[in-house]
Amino acid sequence: MPEQSSPLDLAEGDPFGPHNLPYGVFSTPDHPDDRRVGVRIGNHVLDAGAAAHALGSPYAGLLAQPSLTPLLAAGRTAWRDVRRALTAWLTVPAHRADIEPLLHPVDAVTLHLPYEVADYVDFYASEHHATNVGQIFRPDGDALTPNWKHLPIGYHGRSGTVVVSGTDVVRPNGQRKAPTDPAPVFGPSVKLDIEAEVGFVVGVPSAHGTPVPLADFREHVFGLSLLNDWSARDLQAWEYVPLGPFLGKSFATSVSAWVTPLEALDAARTAPPARDVPLLPYLDDAEDEEPGGFDIRITVEINGQVVAEPPFASMYWTAAQQLAHMTVNGASLRTGDLYGSGTVSGPEPAQRGSLLELTWNGRDALELPDGKRTFLEDGDTVTLTAWAPGPHGTRVGLGDVTGRIVTAP
Repeated sequence: MPEQSSPLDLAEGDPFGPHNLPYGVFSTPDHPDDRRVGVRIGNHVLDAGAAAHALGSPYAGLLAQPSLTPLLAAGRTAWRDVRRALTAWLTVPAHRADIEPLLHPVDAVTLHLPYEVADYVDFYASEHHATNVGQIFRPDGDALTPNWKHLPIGYHGRSGTVVVSGTDVVRPNGQRKAPTDPAPVFGPSVKLDIEAEVGFVVGVPSAHGTPVPLADFREHVFGLSLLNDWSARDLQAWEYVPLGPFLGKSFATSVSAWVTPLEALDAARTAPPARDVPLLPYLDDAEDEEPGGFDIRITVEINGQVVAEPPFASMYWTAAQQLAHMTVNGASLRTGDLYGSGTVSGPEPAQRGSLLELTWNGRDALELPDGKRTFLEDGDTVTLTAWAPGPHGTRVGLGDVTGRIVTAP
């Protein structure tokens, strides 16, 4: 009888190899209420807490938890040491007898929101996206507002409506008013959209009144996840003046079940686009030793059809600049804070990260196998996937974030 292969014998180039090791929270069918911290390796999930106990690790207290929150709060030294321990457990042959029984097929478990989201902030950091939106809504004016290249524009969202990948998204109701309508009407959004983004997860909090400088980004941010900031464009258009987005955004934000540690993305660091406007000192990263951008390649699918491939490397504002700006007034960070990059769009039409841009606000319909689309219809399923360059020519998989649109109540 041939020897049975181990789940740890991965195919060459597996994007979820030991160079990646993203964290999540899972439960099994036989214990659906027992949530556990897991680490993805190939097509399996390691019960990290059980592994720590089995191997007598001092990190069992951080890993034998129903949430990533204790690990997030533990700080950079603990993040590094836990990652090193996990790498050894999953690669050293002497550990296989202890580790293999603790591996679960990823398609046989339920994945949960991996941490309690404290505050949620969303930014507007792609020059290409902001320019497209400006051209759509202000065709006779400046595409970018005067402040855009001086500060990372953002707004506060609703942390209570951040949901894990796979959660259905209910079409939101609200007020809308087309330019030619005599009065607003109430009802389901007819311009339901997506925004392909990357979300950054805060681990270590900061003191109220103390800004976080650019250099301290790695001391506070644990990792990142794919994020889809669902948007009701018709609700948003009617409500956003003068205070900005509200109900058109706050109904749902989907995030991947996996949080990729920053350390796994060292090979993906890249310089941001050249800036043509001088920055104030707290945002000026010109002398930083480490590039502030990330070379992340995103794919957007609707009902299995690829509609866009936005490049995160094109983002004008970096995650470190966003963190610095978010705290420069003394606002504190909390463990579990999540901030979105803003819609990722590149310079080419096929790199636009929203239907608003891809269809130019409904003017140019997308051709899908099941018909044309300008905005999302009930029953549509949107999936974002992504990868980044890893060490020695590998790829780091960022998993996926998916959601299906269901009819408004």
